[in-house]
Amino acid sequence: MVGAGVLTLPYAMSKMGWGPGSVVLVLSWIITLFTLWQMVEMHEMVPDVRFDRYHELGQHAFGKKLGLWIVVPQQLLVEVGTCIAYMVTGGKSLKKFHDTVCPSCKDIRTSYWIVIFASVNFVLCQCPSFNSISAISLAAAVMSIAYSTIAWVATIKNGVLPNVDYGYNAKSTADGVFNFMTALGEIAFSYAGHNVVLEIQATIPSSPEKPSKKAMWKGVIVAYMGVAFCYFPVAFIGYYVYGNSVDDNILITLEHPTWLIAAANMFVIVHVIGGYQVFSMPVFDMMETYLVKQLKLPPCFTLRLVARTVFVALTMIIGICIPFFGSLLGFLGGFAFAPTSYFLPCIIWLKLYKPKRFGLSWTINWICIVLGVLLMTLSPIGSLRNIIVSAKNYKFFS
Repeated sequence: MVGAGVLTLPYAMSKMGWGPGSVVLVLSWIITLFTLWQMVEMHEMVPDVRFDRYHELGQHAFGKKLGLWIVVPQQLLVEVGTCIAYMVTGGKSLKKFHDTVCPSCKDIRTSYWIVIFASVNFVLCQCPSFNSISAISLAAAVMSIAYSTIAWVATIKNGVLPNVDYGYNAKSTADGVFNFMTALGEIAFSYAGHNVVLEIQATIPSSPEKPSKKAMWKGVIVAYMGVAFCYFPVAFIGYYVYGNSVDDNILITLEHPTWLIAAANMFVIVHVIGGYQVFSMPVFDMMETYLVKQLKLPPCFTLRLVARTVFVALTMIIGICIPFFGSLLGFLGGFAFAPTSYFLPCIIWLKLYKPKRFGLSWTINWICIVLGVLLMTLSPIGSLRNIIVSAKNYKFFS
C-alpha cells in the first residue's frame, strides 16, 4: 500500500496550503479505506464464486463486454503508469545515492540511472507469480516504512528553514489553480492498492467457516495503519520544515546527515523494485493470457521471457522520455487512480447491492463518486499543463 508517492506529499501540500492540503490528504485516506473494504467484501459476494480479478467483478456488475471495457483500460493505465513512475523514481534515487556517497565523482545522466534500475527488473520480472515475489514484497514493505521514517526524522533534525514560506508558490492565479489540480492527483497516486487487492485476496485460502475476507480485512487494516504512519508525518513535517521550497521528492531536498540520506535512497530503490514487480504482475497475466488464448501461442518460457522483457523495456524508454516526477504522478493519479481507487468500487456496490435511496450507504457512495469524478476531471488538466510548461526547456534523453 505504501507507494513511492509518499515522497511527493510535502510538495503536494506546498501547492495546496495547510487547510485544503490536510483535508484532501485525510479525506483520501478515509475514502480509499472505505472503497477497499467494499472490494474485500465483494470478492466472494456470490456463493461458491471468487472474483479474483478487478475486471471479473466489473463483468459481474456491468456485463461481460461492458465490464471488461470499463475496468481493464483503467487497470492497465494504473499498472503501466505506476511501473513508469517507479522507473523514474528508481533512476532518480540511484542518482541521488551516487551523488550523496561520492559528491566529487563525475556526474551521470538520470537516463543512464533509469537504464541501470531497469536492468534489475529485466531479471526479476521472470518470477512466475505473486507468491514467488512474496520475499521481494516483504523487503519492499520494510523499506517503505524505513525511508518514510527517515524522511520525516531527518527533516525534523535539520530544523525549520530560517525564511520558511507557506504561501502559494505560483507566479499567477492561473498557476496556483493548475498547481492545486496537479496536487490532487499527486495525493491520489499515493493510494493505489485497489488495482491488485483482488489478485492478492485470491491467494488466500477460503472456506464457509473461514472466508478469505476476514484475513484480508485484517491485512488491509494493518496496511492502512502503516499508510497513516508513513504518509501523515512525511506530508505535514516535510511541509512544516521546508514550506513551498520543498522538491517534488523530499529525499532530493534533504542533504544531511549524508549517510542517512544515502541509506534512505537505497531503501527507496529496493522498495520500487518490489513495487514494480507487484504492479507489473497483473499486466504480465493479461498479456500472457491474450497471447496464449487469442493468438494461440504455446505457453512456454520463451513466451514469458520475450513478453515480459518487451514490457520492461517499454516502461524504461517512456520513463527516460518523461522524467517529470511530480506532474507525471499528478496526471496518473487523477486520470487512472481516481476511478479505480475512489469511485468505481462505489458504482459497482450501488449496482450490485442496490442500497435504499437516500439511505446512509447510498449517500456515502454518491459522495465518494462525486468527489472521485471531480478529482479525475481536474488533476489531469493541471498536470498536463505543467508537463507542457516543463517540456519547453527539456531535451529528450539529456
